Order: sequence, then structure tokens, then C-alpha cells
Amino acid sequence: MLQPCEAAADFATREICRDAAMAETQAETGQQQASTGWPSVDQHSVDQDSLGEPGGGQVGAQYGAGPEPAPADRPPVGAIHHVELWVPNLDRAIVSWGWLLTALGYRMFQDWPGGRSWQSGHAYIVVEQSPARTASRHDRCRPGLNHLAFHVPNRSQVDQLTAEALLHGWQLMFSDLHPYAGGPQHYAAYLENSDGFEAELVADYDS
Repeated sequence: MLQPCEAAADFATREICRDAAMAETQAETGQQQASTGWPSVDQHSVDQDSLGEPGGGQVGAQYGAGPEPAPADRPPVGAIHHVELWVPNLDRAIVSWGWLLTALGYRMFQDWPGGRSWQSGHAYIVVEQSPARTASRHDRCRPGLNHLAFHVPNRSQVDQLTAEALLHGWQLMFSDLHPYAGGPQHYAAYLENSDGFEAELVADYDS
């Protein structure tokens, strides 16, 4: 199925093929869960709603696996739907971004031969090794994305994640100023992976 996608000459055709592959992956995931008796994503989300946890009911509903979410559960207008990062090497991206996003509480959302995504709440982050990319490395100093910044509950968890990140393809930036490279009131770690992408981990509280 993917051969026509890879051979497609225009960007729009490749995007349509990619979306079809993503939808097929999600359908297969649902079938596997049904055959094993595991709860589907939507069933899991409903259970979370019954417990009063945020963010439930959205993933399955987006793909027709459940009822339309109640207005109170819908994301606000203008909220981020997804962020897509084009990467030069998917395997490296999974090592660095996959580890970081999972450590921050994201769940694997989509998986297809050219990419992967992880979701938290209503939004998800995609890494894709697209054949249409025009560079082999991301340059955060050029026009475009400079970095992504993430909330972390406290300083000790920032420190723990920073130490573990060094084992998963990240290096600490501005080490001489860490953890106050962003200013004396801003406790954060600035990380860069081998493909030039920057992630910032910001402590929400002083403890």
C-alpha cells in the first residue's frame, strides 16, 4: 500500500497516502484490542471520565469509536490540535522524542512506516521522516520552529529528566548557566538532540 505513496510526485498525494496509513494503523489497533479483550482507547477514556480525570473520550471519538464528546470536553477554539516535526531519521527521533514525550506522560497515538505520534490531552506531537523534506538537519536559528517547551511539576523532576535525557539522545544546552539559563526566576533545562531540535523542560513549582 505504501509503494504508491513513496512514488507519489506531489505533496498532496503523499499526505493523503500518509493519512490513510495512519487511519489503517489505528483501525488495526482497535481490532487487536477487541480480539484480546483489552479496552479500546475510547473505553479507557470513558473510564477516566467516570473517575473525574481530564482529557477523556477524545481519541476514540475523533476516529468514530464513540459518541461525540460533550461540549465541556471539547478543546477550546484556537487550542493546539497537533504539532508535526519533520525529522531526518525516524529511528533517532523515536529514541529521543519518543522517550521524552513518554516520560512527560504522553501516550503513543499513531504509528505508520514513516512516522509516529504521541498524545496528551487533546493535542498530539508527530515526528515524521517525510520524503518531501529539504534539509538533513533542523536549524533552530533559522526561521521556523525554535523549540518546544513543556511543563514539569517541580525542580527535582526537571533534574531527574535532564539526567535521564543524556542517555536518550539529548544533550544539555547552556550548561554554564543551567538551570537558570532563562533567568533567575525560571528554573528550566534546555535540551538539544542530535538532529538539532530543542526541548525546554520548565519547573512549575519551586519544590
